[in-house]
Amino acid sequence: MRKFLVVLDNSSECLNAMRFAAMRAAHTGGGVTILAVIPPEEFNHWLGVGEVMREEARERIHAHFEVFAKWMRDRQGVDPELVIREGEAVTEILAQIKEDPEIGVLVLGAGTDKSGPGPLVTQLSKASGTLPIPITLVPGHLSKERLEAIT
Repeated sequence: MRKFLVVLDNSSECLNAMRFAAMRAAHTGGGVTILAVIPPEEFNHWLGVGEVMREEARERIHAHFEVFAKWMRDRQGVDPELVIREGEAVTEILAQIKEDPEIGVLVLGAGTDKSGPGPLVTQLSKASGTLPIPITLVPGHLSKERLEAIT
């Protein structure tokens, strides 16, 4: 089964990337893998404090994931899988693509503010010529109705 890989983060454009990935998966009989990456600098504390912070980060990710997963299941009939990795975002995204041969498309939300499309889009666009899969960039300003029409 071909899967759409989408990154779960705190950006506003993440919502449109999630919607797009779920709608495309539903229309094509594919799946969705939601990847959350915990940056390493969150745990540069004493060992015990770092472990507590790591667990709290995982709990936040699971809660955030469940919101998207419920919508995907209820509205699109897609049951997404959650993958949590620790490290630098781009490195972990590329590692997930390499490790899961069913991932066929990376879906990223593009920011709409003056600062540009966002750090992930910028960094991964530079490497797009060497990636083993295509990247779909979903503009953050698209309405639900427009996303439905596109997918």
